[in-house]
Amino acid sequence: MVIKKVRISTEEFEKAAAMQSRAKYILRLYVTGMTPKSTRAIANVQKLCEKYLEGAYELKVIDIYQQPQLAAGEQIIATPTLIKQLPLPFRKLIGDMSDTEKFLIGIDLKQKIEDRR
Repeated sequence: MVIKKVRISTEEFEKAAAMQSRAKYILRLYVTGMTPKSTRAIANVQKLCEKYLEGAYELKVIDIYQQPQLAAGEQIIATPTLIKQLPLPFRKLIGDMSDTEKFLIGIDLKQKIEDRR
């Protein structure tokens, strides 16, 4: 077995670290029809994603009235529920996502934003 030592420059390391911090977020928002709470949750999540994840996210809105099998597979017990599938760790947030700080903490983004300051 041959072991190679790998040397990377500081520039290469910083580039790799930046790419990791901009990992694509895979989010699923489960709602029940177009109720006021569901509509508010959709608008809030879209606004927050555009502001804090600009171009680094995929958001899929799933109406559990139309696709109940998807909700059963994710064990959805309340709506609206936002699931962060990637980057790990997996997270679930329940509510209309109107509290920006709770949203950022819930998807593990608050610390990353503070680190950039």
